[in-house]
Amino acid sequence: MGVKGLQGFVENACPGTCVAVNLKEMAEQRRRARPGRPPTLVVDGTACLRHWYSCAAWVHGGQWREYTRVLESFAGAFAEAGIRLVFVFDGAVEEAKRAEWAQRRLRHGREIRGAFRYVKAHGRQPGREMFCLPSGLATFSRFALKALGAETRCSVREADYEIAGYAALHDCMGILGQDTDFLIYDSVPYLSVSQLRLERMETVLFSRENLCRALRLRQSDLPLLACILGNDVVPQGRLEGLRNKCLAAYRQKHPGASTPADKVLAVADFISSHCCSRGGISELPLSEADQAVLEQGVRMYLLPNQQSPWVPSGSEPPSSESMNSLERYSSHDVLQAAKEQHVRAESFMVFDVLSAGVVDCSNTLEDEEDTEFPGQAITFRPARERIYGILFAVKQGDSGPAPAVKEWFVYRGNSLRQPDLVTPAPLSLPEGTPDLKVLWFSEAPETKALRFSTFLAVFDLLDLAEELEKLESPLAAVVCLVTYIALQERSLCLEDVNAYVSQAVCVREKTHEELAGIKLPVVDPRAIELGSLFVRGLTILIAANSASGFPLKMEDLMPWKVFDGLLFHSKYLQAHSGYSEDDLLEGTECWVSQFGHLKALVTSACGRRNRVVQSNPRASVPVKPRGGGCQSRERRPQHFREPEPGQFSAPSSRFQYRGHSVPQQERGHRPRYRGPSRQRYHLAPRWSLFQNTRPNFP
Repeated sequence: MGVKGLQGFVENACPGTCVAVNLKEMAEQRRRARPGRPPTLVVDGTACLRHWYSCAAWVHGGQWREYTRVLESFAGAFAEAGIRLVFVFDGAVEEAKRAEWAQRRLRHGREIRGAFRYVKAHGRQPGREMFCLPSGLATFSRFALKALGAETRCSVREADYEIAGYAALHDCMGILGQDTDFLIYDSVPYLSVSQLRLERMETVLFSRENLCRALRLRQSDLPLLACILGNDVVPQGRLEGLRNKCLAAYRQKHPGASTPADKVLAVADFISSHCCSRGGISELPLSEADQAVLEQGVRMYLLPNQQSPWVPSGSEPPSSESMNSLERYSSHDVLQAAKEQHVRAESFMVFDVLSAGVVDCSNTLEDEEDTEFPGQAITFRPARERIYGILFAVKQGDSGPAPAVKEWFVYRGNSLRQPDLVTPAPLSLPEGTPDLKVLWFSEAPETKALRFSTFLAVFDLLDLAEELEKLESPLAAVVCLVTYIALQERSLCLEDVNAYVSQAVCVREKTHEELAGIKLPVVDPRAIELGSLFVRGLTILIAANSASGFPLKMEDLMPWKVFDGLLFHSKYLQAHSGYSEDDLLEGTECWVSQFGHLKALVTSACGRRNRVVQSNPRASVPVKPRGGGCQSRERRPQHFREPEPGQFSAPSSRFQYRGHSVPQQERGHRPRYRGPSRQRYHLAPRWSLFQNTRPNFP
């Protein structure tokens, strides 16, 4: 997002706009000027994702344990400097920006196709120049930061607008992001995350005042500049004729001018020559249609109680919520609860459906040139239909039509010119789809079971309820998700199930250093797709959990609890190379036993639905057991006195149990598996924020 060409202009042609700053010094100045008020930065979380994901491995599905350590270090550095951070993530796409959103998704799709072609040609991950964000990174980053104790918010409308508005309203020290729109808003200073040197707490401040001085514009002229240059509201091609006229007039006045910066300077010169007109945009030499587009674009930059000399005084542009209200299908209490959970980044998808009837999903690392899998959007559509059915209380035999949900999902063959209209589906529950007020607000003892059965009904797995209740929630989630994938994807074979389940068992007791150190003999494109499919499936799990009233802790559905990209990839190669279950589980008896139980749950549930998961090994390169392969798999000792349940103390190099610790060299000792039980030993989360099963309802 941002203004076309403006970032390059300020960095290369307007050096006075780029001011090197030390954030510690800025914070200290703020403390002296405003005693008793902590210096605060509002962080554009979505814009920071590429900066945060510094893990070497990215194509395999995500190094989630390693990634959470990066986030922990980031937040910790600012806490040490006494700077409060407020993270804001995109929670909606404004309809005015939908066309640009779609074009960006299609462009990313071409980049992903290039990455898959590279993998198929070379058998390894592409270089960083072809980097693509792991699937689901934006969604899970907000939960990770919240779990770390950071103040995290999800926007109700365009995130840029809410970030600029929040920062201005609370007189924050600055906005940390990478979007030139923050130079345009009349808000607090804009600081670059791409130029951030965390170890020195230094970055670049883009000075709005210096930019205006260099362009000879008023600050109130910047929104018009942004719109004529092109942004997410005014496509770059829309006013190309005007820009060309500006450029021709500018070069006539400055015959020697012929640099890329001329376009910005020419548009600024055009604006300054018309800034005294009282009619504003209506007096510019443009068609009425172009004037209307410009006026809409300028208004998008006006924060509450702000006005522009270029547009008539009026109310702020409507938000996505008010433009597409579906309030008649939901009670005020339900809609308010959904909004509050959404803003606090405690739920997923629910508010978008209830308030606007629109859901969107960005690109996934899936090979559009391989037709074996239809794509995650299609695979998980039946589950989404049932989630919509919960939210709109759709019951079997209902005569009245439920509102169709507009889905903007990226998948093979979808041009994104218009949304898919998806009809909510009823749940196959004996008592029918439950009332949302009961699911969300009731404190009756029987409601707990109702929430869990509703969650399972989303995946049509009610018959597994008794067995899943005996498992720890992360493993129950894995069984639920793998079973659903196996039922939807008929090409999923036994080796794939073995890879999914074995990595979920092993990942729970591996450190992020061990996971990051896994070496792969080859990168398999099919394994990339399956890894991304699993992670996207976790987003459906958290959406179902949100809609069902949170029968499970959200933290138990996070990828760092149940998935690691390199580990899954290694297990995939091993499973398709004929590894025995003992080898897959690294010779650890308790892991083998647990794996067998979980796998049996998956295959038996499939069998009851006439889906026989068959063996079909297809690894690209054979991987030798024991003597080599993807990782060191030294047989684990089988006898170990079971410690009391405790916590893993994270940045330390020791496992921390209640009252004592075990050094790293002793981590190979694993407690013997005692069968499915909620009371058996497991690694508890470091973070305490998600200890309550359900977020607070109003």
